Amino acid sequence: MKLQWLGTAGFKVEVGDRVFLIDPYLSRNAQARPVQSMQPAEIAGAGQIFITHGHFDHLHDVPAIMASGSSTVYCSETAAATLMREGVDGSRITTVGSDGFAANFGAYRAEAFFSRHVKFDIPLVARTLWRIGPRYRRLSGMHRGYPVGQVLSWRFTIGGYTMHHFGSGGSPPEELERLAAHPPDLLLVPLQGHSHICDIAFEYVRVLRPRMVIPHHQDDFYPPISTAVDVSPFVKKVRENFPGTEVKIMAINETITL
Repeated sequence: MKLQWLGTAGFKVEVGDRVFLIDPYLSRNAQARPVQSMQPAEIAGAGQIFITHGHFDHLHDVPAIMASGSSTVYCSETAAATLMREGVDGSRITTVGSDGFAANFGAYRAEAFFSRHVKFDIPLVARTLWRIGPRYRRLSGMHRGYPVGQVLSWRFTIGGYTMHHFGSGGSPPEELERLAAHPPDLLLVPLQGHSHICDIAFEYVRVLRPRMVIPHHQDDFYPPISTAVDVSPFVKKVRENFPGTEVKIMAINETITL
């Protein structure tokens, strides 16, 4: 299996000759760092696209990706409505309406679990509004056009290997404890959306006990809405408390083989 980080919460996964995408978001403005030069047509050959929630930084580029290929998308009803508004044929969308939804694709199995979005804390909101300043009215329209909807986390089983992807870090303890009954080999955990996000992400590791963890969504993907997150406190805490868990920091568009 090959795993490529596309920036934000986006990943491209290759399993033999099968390719699928998770939250593929490529759009950037001139100030974004790191720079993402990849275009939607470059990943249009994917068979399936799995979406965790409807915010623009998870969903915006899906119509362009689908326009250049024959992908099908799996998402919540809210995200499906946004995609159809943007011109995606509804016959290419499968809505996930139940916790524990599962589908087999031959080379791999995908399961969706109901999750929650991280709650933006007041200090983070205040710092974000200060950065945006008079541009608030223009930039906030992007958020209003992409409602979050039901948040999903996705577990993929490839052979005997399991990978669990979260697009946002709002999982309550009972959700993580239920998923911990079958610990994943690889945890893809987001570090964005809260002043104490490193502590929040560490809790995912503490409960789920993966063999490997890859933090994502820490990049400055759309300033001034976003800002880069220093993941070093998270890395340090994991390595000190769970030395058996490998922490991998990926560069944008880097591909690793698992």
